[in-house]
Amino acid sequence: MTFKKDVKLGLLIIIAGIVILLGKLGVFGFLGRSLWPLAILIPGLLLHALYFSRRGQSILLIPGGILTVWGLLFGICNIWGWGLMSHLWPALILGIAVGLYEYYIYESPRSSMALWVSIILGLLSIVLILLSLMQTGVLYLVSILLIAVGLWLILRRKSSTKSKW
Repeated sequence: MTFKKDVKLGLLIIIAGIVILLGKLGVFGFLGRSLWPLAILIPGLLLHALYFSRRGQSILLIPGGILTVWGLLFGICNIWGWGLMSHLWPALILGIAVGLYEYYIYESPRSSMALWVSIILGLLSIVLILLSLMQTGVLYLVSILLIAVGLWLILRRKSSTKSKW
């Protein structure tokens, strides 16, 4: 063996030893537990990059939007705790709405079905997020709303009967 080959082999063995040592110390496990949402976020961003670099069709924006929103959601939950998922689970539906809306914006000719489905899913997810954030407060809101509608019906009825007389 020549000196250059010995150096290359020596560096390869040192790198293998460092990788094994870091693995035993839990560095790769920590990175895997911490950064796994990037495995969802990065493909979503790459699909967007493919479309915007004119190398892909607009249909790529549907999975791109879904994966991007889901990657962000899982990243948020991974950082601040998975208890947030009990309130933010409707963002899974929002990801589908975002993907469909992006497809609608950039597809030619535009598909009105994609627009309406994205609007319905988006509104549904926003309402569900608000309801899950309010939890028991929703009952108070509904009861106040019912009282207000009842009072409005009663007062409107009395004012309309006075004007007829």
